[in-house]
Amino acid sequence: MIYIGNFLHITNQEEKEEQNRRHGNFNLIVDADTYEEAIEKFKTQILKLKSNSDFFEGKCVLFFTQLFEFDKIPKKEAMMLNYKSVAGDPVMPFIGCSLPTNRSDRCKIYNWQENIPEIEGKGATVFMEFNS
Repeated sequence: MIYIGNFLHITNQEEKEEQNRRHGNFNLIVDADTYEEAIEKFKTQILKLKSNSDFFEGKCVLFFTQLFEFDKIPKKEAMMLNYKSVAGDPVMPFIGCSLPTNRSDRCKIYNWQENIPEIEGKGATVFMEFNS
């Protein structure tokens, strides 16, 4: 079975200044025989990430929010797993990583200029846009 775990994290909570504290979310995916085995593999990977990266610095709390179980991945159409909507304009920059490993964390800094994301200082390209 394929298991996808969704997690929330808060890090550097000992910092006095709000801009030095961080929060966010991440997903882990694994092939396992049971959900118990998947959870153990998630724990093992989180511990590896804690010791080999800067993801979970300082006083850090993780929350396990969802577990998806699939026997196969859809082939005919894409399936949405998570959708998040936050009130207000995006202000604070954030760090995003795709497929991080101990050899390459592939982290990028995302910033906002006039509600348009900049990735590593370069303006992002609109993928799709809808007007009512």
